[in-house]
Amino acid sequence: MTSVSYVPPRPAGVGGPPAPVGRAELLERLDRVLHGRGRALLTGPAGVGKSEVALAIAARAEARGETVLWLATLPGDRATPGAVAAALVALVCAQPAAPAPRRRPAASGTSGAPRTSGTSGPAATSGPAAPARASTASATPATARAHDALDGLPGPQRSAVAMLCREAPVPDEGWDRIALRLALAQILRTLADRSPVLLVVDGVQRMDADSADLLRFALHLAPAALRVIAVETPEAYDPGTAADAPEPLWVPSEADVLTVAPLHADEIAELLIHHRLPSRMAGRIHRASGGNPRLALAIGRSLADARTPVHHAEALSLSGRARDLARQLLGVSSPAVRGTLLLAALALRPTASLIRRAGRPTAESDLAVAERAGLVSLTEDGTVAFTAGVLPSTLVHDACWIERSEGHAALARVVDDPVEEVRHRALATDIPDERLAAEVAAAADAARRRGNSRLAAELALLAAESTPGRHGAQRIARLVDAAEEAARAARADLAVRAATDLLSRDTAPADRVRARLAVLDTAGQGLTDLDEIYVHAMEDSEGDTALRAAVQLRLAVKYVLADGDPVRSRDAAVESAALAGSVGDARTTARALTVQARMERFLGSPDAERVLAEARALELVERPLGIRNAAQILTIRHALFDDRLGDARDQLNALLPLVERRGTIEDAIELFNTSAEVEARRGSCAAALSHAGRSLALTLEAGLSPGPAWYGLALAETAGGSFARAASYARRSAQASEEEGDHVFLSRSLYALGRVQLVTGDVANALETLRRVQAGERAQSAVDPSMLRWHEELAEALLANDSPEEAAALLADVRPVAERLGRTTVLLGCDRVYALYLAASGKPDEAATLLSDTARRFDEAGLPLERGRALIALARVERRRRRRSAAQSALQAAATVFERSGAAPWLALATETPTGTAEPAPSQGGALSSLTEAELHLALLVGQGASNQEAAARLYLSVKTVEARLTRIYQKLDVRSRSQLATALGAWPGLRPPAIPPDGPAS
Repeated sequence: MTSVSYVPPRPAGVGGPPAPVGRAELLERLDRVLHGRGRALLTGPAGVGKSEVALAIAARAEARGETVLWLATLPGDRATPGAVAAALVALVCAQPAAPAPRRRPAASGTSGAPRTSGTSGPAATSGPAAPARASTASATPATARAHDALDGLPGPQRSAVAMLCREAPVPDEGWDRIALRLALAQILRTLADRSPVLLVVDGVQRMDADSADLLRFALHLAPAALRVIAVETPEAYDPGTAADAPEPLWVPSEADVLTVAPLHADEIAELLIHHRLPSRMAGRIHRASGGNPRLALAIGRSLADARTPVHHAEALSLSGRARDLARQLLGVSSPAVRGTLLLAALALRPTASLIRRAGRPTAESDLAVAERAGLVSLTEDGTVAFTAGVLPSTLVHDACWIERSEGHAALARVVDDPVEEVRHRALATDIPDERLAAEVAAAADAARRRGNSRLAAELALLAAESTPGRHGAQRIARLVDAAEEAARAARADLAVRAATDLLSRDTAPADRVRARLAVLDTAGQGLTDLDEIYVHAMEDSEGDTALRAAVQLRLAVKYVLADGDPVRSRDAAVESAALAGSVGDARTTARALTVQARMERFLGSPDAERVLAEARALELVERPLGIRNAAQILTIRHALFDDRLGDARDQLNALLPLVERRGTIEDAIELFNTSAEVEARRGSCAAALSHAGRSLALTLEAGLSPGPAWYGLALAETAGGSFARAASYARRSAQASEEEGDHVFLSRSLYALGRVQLVTGDVANALETLRRVQAGERAQSAVDPSMLRWHEELAEALLANDSPEEAAALLADVRPVAERLGRTTVLLGCDRVYALYLAASGKPDEAATLLSDTARRFDEAGLPLERGRALIALARVERRRRRRSAAQSALQAAATVFERSGAAPWLALATETPTGTAEPAPSQGGALSSLTEAELHLALLVGQGASNQEAAARLYLSVKTVEARLTRIYQKLDVRSRSQLATALGAWPGLRPPAIPPDGPAS
């Protein structure tokens, strides 16, 4: 018998600890249920995180000073009459335990009995008088009531309790059930008399029938101050033992049933990051785990513990803990049910009818049992879907060859689709057969014509593997086709399998190159660890101009993504285009010219548009619009960089439907990401969030690295969502890009993060982040400032950090480049920051004039959010000029712009910016007016008694920055102490410290 009380750790701040990943809404609902009806049943499959949710609620209750009792059952409890009830009595009545070392509860995403945590915990003691020692969240009041709860019981009830806890012998006729019912009800009532009590029963499905009966009666009579959470993992239905299962603790009308659902893919990514596990494969981990947090963490840890990093193109490691967890989930079902599930795992489109016709007459009932156990889901038409990808793979992995062969043979006899029939016949035999291989190859062509590229890739590889060894040339040709088909379908695992098989054979150099290129094309961002493939591809392409052009094209991509060398990338693209053009390969030529145009733009070359136009013309001639759209997409991105947002949107609206219908998944993802950027830039915030969400969904579904999609979401959230979420997505993107070695998206994500940090007042971190962007862009020799507009953000961060000279120098460096390249809106961004520089230099009149003009020109350029940002800056300057009415008008104009655009975080910023703070005018404030805005803010805080550390925390600066800034303040005001500073500020009684955005820094 296991029964422990749980003392949740007291949270560090008000409101309790943060919610487990993805469970904030569920926690709020559970809290409402408990404060309403007082009874809740948490249910869901093993590992989904039910106990974690209960732990979080227990922590909240403990933070409010409530008593928390935690009962965790074990399988053996069901066969021990009264086990759980006795444990509950022991919990309530135990003497205070000696303080125990603080231990944290089970990790996020796990379930099962939580370990005791808190200032004191249960400790087993010898002797029948105290079967367990326990503490509660409110140790002292509960202990004071411990003896009261028993001493106040009538004799028969006290005797019954003693028998239950084995403190007294149990007579042959058993204990007095009525007395015991009444005793347990009185004990709980006494416990709840003085303060609210939360009782958590974790593993209620393992409770013995006697305890269930006692608790049911006691809870029926319990006062409202006693709230109860029952945590249940549904078991597979077994008609043989159904009669022995205990009745529930309450009738359905007495409690709310809350299902703990699997996590979404994005939440799995957040969970992995929370546990410091690789997040770049979050999509594939989500598919394998089905959103089950325990499975996801096990898979993530197996990847993290691998001797060599698991590459994007490799199969996920499902050995060890992850595979064992899958076996545990499957183990709740009988062998007969697992046999039915094996057929479902082998079928392409499993249905209950198909499985029954394949020789499982009890298919419907077996699948119903599996559904109750959380292994599969069933639709009304009988379609079967496994809840986690690791489940069917484990079933197939653990089945012997004979079982798999017989299953495929049975399915081949009953499927009604010729493509599926051929597939099952091929998988039912391990004897290569050329006639069968030819049939499978034909089936692959049929699947391709249907648009099912993933099935086509699988069948193409199966055709190659079914080809007899004596047909060596045919097998090699089919392996090459399989690798290329896998690349078209973004099936990295199949591409690697086909290439590995081919490279182990005596093949022609051209075939080896094509197989290696297929692997590279499925690698996504993860090109860092593939140097060996590039080297061998270059060697084998010697003497073959067309193949050498193809290899150079892939090298051009690698040089910019993995190596961060755009110059070398451009040179490789130029060579690739020349080689491909010399042999009439228009497709490769177009793709190489597109890469060249991208690099020319990055490096500030005036030839970028000419090269891109040439690539676009070749692309449209070589393939219809919607297929292989690199040049078309880059054209749209150039319009975005130039803030020709109307053109960009029109081209996106024309191209996106075609790409969704017949293009590659990578093109669709990039178009949705670009759409999100365009809509965010033009102030259509809801559309930006929608497109960014769609990009992430496609990315995770395809199993690609989520770094680029997270970057798009960071921009969309910055525009119309939440600054805090934007910072979170930007951090995730940076981490994934670092894991992949992607220099391009690392700079982009850091830019997005630094911008949010700056806007929310986290100046020190913003400066650090944006300096990283500056270093990365300079290391890559970036010239064109329109592609990533970090210059203005870094200059503003420098101003906020009291480095006006460095800010001015940065603006002076970028302005001539922007003028030469005609980047008009880049110059507007520089003007906005230069106006802030003028204000900090004691020229508020000039600053106000420039900001007014800048806001007007942003409006003319169709950039509402930039206009609103300039208006907020104008309001700050007008306050320094003591023109409160003008400041208020600027803020109201900014709020109107943001409200019209749906820019929620910016609207909050505009409405919460203080307008009534008195600031010294230059003509009236004397020495005080010589302070910059940042210096004035610090002076106000210190003058009101803040220490250097407190001021640093309030303004999100380092202590060293505060010390340096105070030194300048003392010099300007000619004071030598804090008391003298307070006296100097006393001449302006209306001055007060600045308001900090409510979200604080984006941490």
